[in-house]
Formats: sequence, C-alpha cells, structure tokens
Amino acid sequence: MKQADVIIIGGGAAGFFTAINAAENNPKLKIIILERGKEVLTKVKVSGGGRCNVTHAEFLPKELTQNYPRGEKELLGPFHSFMTGDTIEWFEKRGVALKIEADGRMFPVSDSSQTIIDCFLSEAKRLNVEILLNQSVKEIQKEENRFTINTTTDTFSAEKIVVATGSNPKIWKLLEDLGHTIVPAVPSLFTFNIKDSRIIDLPGLSTDASVKVLDEKGKMILESNGPLLITHWGMSGPAILILSAWGARMLEPLNYHFNIEVNWLNTLSEEEVFDALKNLKTSQGKQTIFKNAQFELPKRLWQSLVKAAGIMETLTWADATRENLQNLAHQLTAGVFEVAGKSTFKEEFVTAGGVDLKEVNFKTFESRKIYGLYLAGEVLNIDAITGGFNFQNAWTGGYLAAQAITNKP
Repeated sequence: MKQADVIIIGGGAAGFFTAINAAENNPKLKIIILERGKEVLTKVKVSGGGRCNVTHAEFLPKELTQNYPRGEKELLGPFHSFMTGDTIEWFEKRGVALKIEADGRMFPVSDSSQTIIDCFLSEAKRLNVEILLNQSVKEIQKEENRFTINTTTDTFSAEKIVVATGSNPKIWKLLEDLGHTIVPAVPSLFTFNIKDSRIIDLPGLSTDASVKVLDEKGKMILESNGPLLITHWGMSGPAILILSAWGARMLEPLNYHFNIEVNWLNTLSEEEVFDALKNLKTSQGKQTIFKNAQFELPKRLWQSLVKAAGIMETLTWADATRENLQNLAHQLTAGVFEVAGKSTFKEEFVTAGGVDLKEVNFKTFESRKIYGLYLAGEVLNIDAITGGFNFQNAWTGGYLAAQAITNKP
C-alpha cells in the first residue's frame, strides 16, 4: 500500500492546480496525482483550439459569476478570494505571460496550450509531486481519519483526498456510494443541428445576431445575442453556445427538437426595419433589392434572406410591394428555424451535472458530508459558457482547496 498525505484523483486542470499550490504551501507534504489515462492534462491540450483559453478578462466577481448557468451563486465568495487577476499573476510569476483577445478571452502569448502543460509539469516536478498514470480508481473508502483508494493495479492511503475528475460517471458513482447526491449530467455546450434552405449554402459565415428559443406556443423561453456562426450542420458561435449552456436542463427533455427565432439585425425591431426598407424604395428606387445588401449584412446572407422573402432577383426597390417589404423585414428580424438535434462543440465537451452544490463548503471546497474530501472543477454541478470560465472555476476551486488542505488562512 502506498502512503501519502494528499491524493488527488484526476490529472487535469483542477487536479494539477490543487497539487502545485498545496505543495508550494507545504513542501513537506507527500502529494500523489492519480490519472486514469496514459497522459495528463488532455483537456488543457485541446481547449481553445489547442491554444488553451486560460481565463477571461472580467475582473469583477459579480460580473464573472454571471457566466455560470450552474454555480453562479456559489462562486461569488470564492471569486472574492481567487479569480481572474490572481490567475494571470499566478502564471506570470511562473514565466507564462497571458494576452487578452478582442472578445475578452485570455490565452498564453505563445498561442500554445503546451506552454501551460509545460508550466504545470515543471512546477509539479520542482515540488516533488508524484504523478502516476494508468491509475483508474475503482473504490474509495473512508476509515476513521484516512482514505483508502483502490485502483486497477494498486492500493493507496491518504489523510486527505481531492476529487478533480471532471465529468466522470464512474467517479460520481463512487461519490454517491460515500453519501453524496449527484445531479444527473446533461450536455451543456453544444451547437444546433438545423437543415434549412436559408443557410444551407452559407457555412463559415459569421455575423452578430440575437436568437430566441421558443416554446411550443411560440413564446420566448431563452434569449441571447452575439456572433452567430453558420456551419455545415446548422448554427454555432457564442450566441448559440450561450443558449445551449443556459438551456441545458430545459432542452434535454425536448430531445433537442425546438424552434428558434433569429434576428440577423440584432437590436432592430421588425417595425424599424420595415420603415428603413420603405425609405429605400425612394432613395434607391432603381437598384435591384437582391444585389444591394443593406444593414451591413454579409452579401450572401442578405441574398439568401431576400430569396426566402419570395422576392425575385430582378425586382427593384421602386417596384417592391408593401407585402415584399413586410416579408423581407420578417426574414431579417424574426425568421423561425427548426432545430433537430445537437452536435458537440469541438472537443470542449462540457456537461451540466455533478456533485450537488449544497453538499460543498465553498470557503474550502471541502465536502460537507465527508471530512477530508475536497472537490474541484467540473466534478461539481458547475459549468460555464465558453470563453475560459470553466478553467477559471478549476483554478479557483483548486487554489482554495489547496489553502484549506495546508491550513493557510
């Protein structure tokens, strides 16, 4: 049996951050990371298209929490202790400079996730954190003041353990056996599958839009706005991913079949657009509607929506009827699209679900059920929209768990 002071189950973002900070606080601790795979930090490697979206340039705790469909209330306190600014400083102290992109996402200046991986591995080595691969945990037992962990090949014993396994159903089952409540997992970040003649020839096109999810009666149940990306199988981009995260619980029972309403002009209403189109009748009378994109819309999208409004390619503004303009205003601001299924967003598979947040002390990230057991990252029922927020949850939870484990105030 291998003995340790602290065993961390899961060699991902939250696991490494906990291990490094705990070892830094108390170099005498024997810390072991158990990773079930043959390499560590695989999600860090693929995130952000291989660039690793480390965090987000949002520096107010209250504002930051609003990016978490689950965990918004619980993370407010922790963010006052360790958040985005602390993350930036933490990496910079270790020679990894971060940069801010136009949309607020933050990446290593190197544009490579390998920089983050190398930082973690060299810190773990410097601090004598032991990393064991191919260690799939089969059993966790608590006896008096110690935990026994059985893997496929070994048995470990430790006074304190940190579970940082992400969305792993087998580990959730072990935590359930120990007395925790697990909120069932449903996908959280996904794109919408839509087959529609209006967008079928436009993959790769991106524009700002506002999108509403409608119920069976056509009433809005969710709304978002931001860049919308048309793909080969439907729609993606921040506007869609935000809806998928906030609607994770709502859309699952619908089997991901529902309608959305898209306003391609974002904030303009149908009436305002109709008035603007009427003005074009006089100001651009001789021009053909089809060839002259308006409202700074991408030309191909404009032409597709003009066709959808039933307008001939040769029709001029002067010859357009009131009905033509009404149809066009409707397509531009309130076109309804049928969603029939979902697809995983890149490799960034995020789920809503995990350990019930009522059972965790968010000052320390320690279980309220089992003394000496800590939980960090996506093993908890916390998830965020895309943009570096899921990692920030891992850094904050890992840091505070490390402080608590080493009795740092």
